[in-house]
Amino acid sequence: MALALAITQMGCQAPPPTSRITVASAGRISSLDPAQASTLGATQLISALGDPLYRLKRDRSLEPRLAASAPVLSDGGRTVTVPLRTDVRFHDGTPFDAAAMAFSLRRFLEIGTLSYVVGDRIAAVEEADSHTLRLRLSRPSTSLQGLLTSINLTPISPTAYSNHQDRFLHNRFVGTGPYKLTRFSEHQQRLEPFAQYWGEAPRNNGLDLITLSNSTALYGALRSGEVDLLLSASIDEDQRHTLHERASAGELHESVGPAMEIGYITLLSNREPFQDPNLRRALAVSLNRSEISERVSYGLRRPLRALVPPSLAGGAMAPWPEHNPEKARELLQAAGYCNGSTLRFPLTFRSNVPADKLLALTWQAQVQRDLSDCLVLDLDGVESTTIYRQLGEGAFKAVMLDWRGSYPDPEAYLTPLLSCTSVEGNICMEGEAVISGSFWSAPGLQTALLKSDTLTGDARRTALDRVDHLAADGAAYIPVWLDSPRAWAQLNLNPPRFDGSGQLMLAELERRQDGASKKGATNTGATNN
Repeated sequence: MALALAITQMGCQAPPPTSRITVASAGRISSLDPAQASTLGATQLISALGDPLYRLKRDRSLEPRLAASAPVLSDGGRTVTVPLRTDVRFHDGTPFDAAAMAFSLRRFLEIGTLSYVVGDRIAAVEEADSHTLRLRLSRPSTSLQGLLTSINLTPISPTAYSNHQDRFLHNRFVGTGPYKLTRFSEHQQRLEPFAQYWGEAPRNNGLDLITLSNSTALYGALRSGEVDLLLSASIDEDQRHTLHERASAGELHESVGPAMEIGYITLLSNREPFQDPNLRRALAVSLNRSEISERVSYGLRRPLRALVPPSLAGGAMAPWPEHNPEKARELLQAAGYCNGSTLRFPLTFRSNVPADKLLALTWQAQVQRDLSDCLVLDLDGVESTTIYRQLGEGAFKAVMLDWRGSYPDPEAYLTPLLSCTSVEGNICMEGEAVISGSFWSAPGLQTALLKSDTLTGDARRTALDRVDHLAADGAAYIPVWLDSPRAWAQLNLNPPRFDGSGQLMLAELERRQDGASKKGATNTGATNN
């Protein structure tokens, strides 16, 4: 009753069978500006309100959306020409053309806070003609096609954003997508079908997206039928497992997207005690990923020994060492520990992310069991926004984080963690490695990283392998697990689907035509990647 009242007060009633579709998730949305949006909830919402130039299909092929056909490369890969559709309008009636796309890209390059998305690759944005976009690159880039699928490069109406060319617009979004936004707050958004949409119309009469901060409330809302669909992010692991079991019993639809999110630990490499790479390596082999996966997530999060998801090109390698407490002891002893001296350090976890605390407790127990005379983990829970704000200041000796690339390419994982524009020895003085909190680099790493983005095929895999092994040997990051997005839906809906980038395809959500709620578990789009 209390939950029903809370949702009602937010303007969302329990849906009758033929009404709009209600989608629930966790976490508030503070900004809908594609030049700033970084949370999964924000990018998921933008994907329904706008269109990218291209979309990645589940078979990894590139599907033109606002682009009329595949990009054309010339000048040795330094010029990219993108033909655009001629039948598209923004929600405010402004026509979509090369000028509008150029406006959006230049605005992102000027004010975008997610600088790693583009890096220094785009030197100039040009309008070749009214419906042809031309990008001049500073260097050839293998990952450019993936970049052109990024939600952060979704075009916005130059008319609606004319007063926000150099500043963010947080609470509105005027794009070209199948839905237009008619109501926005941090905890609720209302979407209506856009009647002039250029593509296939939504298969529903509109969406109500709600966010609740309490995992139990989200779980209860799905069980009671007050919401039609629940996204998995930030749901407690026990409840994820229960929903998975219910789906297996035929009581819900469960859909699984491609595994694009990595969970990892960052070690502060420019200060004691983790200036010593052997201490970082000792921690890397003290961690039993398989045990953590089973104890924390019942195996739903898979062990990971790389920074790149295995489904991506060059991501099948696993250069980080496996669990080896004997090797950890050897490394710690060589550093002067285990002989009456114990290495004690704080492990920071995000207090508002349920899986983090469980991971921290499990690793703490492993260390106490295997290395209690050598190593002690002191746990410290901190709210995630505080962690993100202080990460680049070197505030945390060891901190648990996760990362989901803004587009599906190894570059979108390696560059945000490893890129460094100013290096002194093995310390990064300026670059993404500083922002990510490790402050680590290595001679030749930046060169290898840049080279990998100019190559294709086996040559690129070889270059990525060098980057991976340099990072594994430096051990400033310890990858832990790989997570797939999941959605659970009532049986009176058709099973939902994810695209190749892990976005739920909201416009495809629809109720069963026969109104049935037949038993029969569905696991749509499951992947082992």
